[in-house]
Amino acid sequence: MKIVVLTGAGMSVESGLSTFRGGGGLWDNYPVEQVATPEGFAANPSLVLEFYNKRRKELQGKKPNKGHELLASLEKEHEVIVVTQNVDDLHERAGSTNIIHLHGELMKACSSRNPNDLRQVRTLPSHSAEIIIGDKADDGSQLRPYIVWFGEAVPLMDDAVLALRNVDVFVIIGTSLNVYPAAGLLNYVPAKVPVFLIDPNDVEVRGVRGVTVIRKGASDGVEELIEKYLKHL
Repeated sequence: MKIVVLTGAGMSVESGLSTFRGGGGLWDNYPVEQVATPEGFAANPSLVLEFYNKRRKELQGKKPNKGHELLASLEKEHEVIVVTQNVDDLHERAGSTNIIHLHGELMKACSSRNPNDLRQVRTLPSHSAEIIIGDKADDGSQLRPYIVWFGEAVPLMDDAVLALRNVDVFVIIGTSLNVYPAAGLLNYVPAKVPVFLIDPNDVEVRGVRGVTVIRKGASDGVEELIEKYLKHL
């Protein structure tokens, strides 16, 4: 069985990572336009680099939660593709092997001249995961976080759409479905494919198709998904 899972910030909340939206989210303390846009980086690169340096330091102290681990365990019996809006590496650390990071990867750096040039992308060592002014990509430009900022194209969106070919089950975990183009993936799921939504909060699902809602957090929700639904499909 082929399972595609779309995960958002709610997937990593139980691991202790801050969300960006919602009460107490990171955007409450850092204006988006200052730390998550190309214009913000051009205006104050030091501020942007420090913001993401702090996010990496926070990430290094966190561990995958049961939800991450359960998704990884599904690979023992199924083809599983995780399409994530998260920039953390918790899916990888939990053991998932087929992950599409729509919004980039926090533990990587890239060229500020051409962020999508994969030849310039490098993984930052865990013992030295900071980017500072003067750190250069191979093309000579200042290194920047390998993050898709607001106003930038989402280069892996096509890969995510392709992942939905011949899908048997589509699962949405911990995302408000307000961030496009990721939220639009639901439109590419064939009509007869079952869709499950795992979230403790109300999430508006646009469209007329049926969605099975599991009103739980990621860990308990994935456990219920497996025990109550996937084992019977």
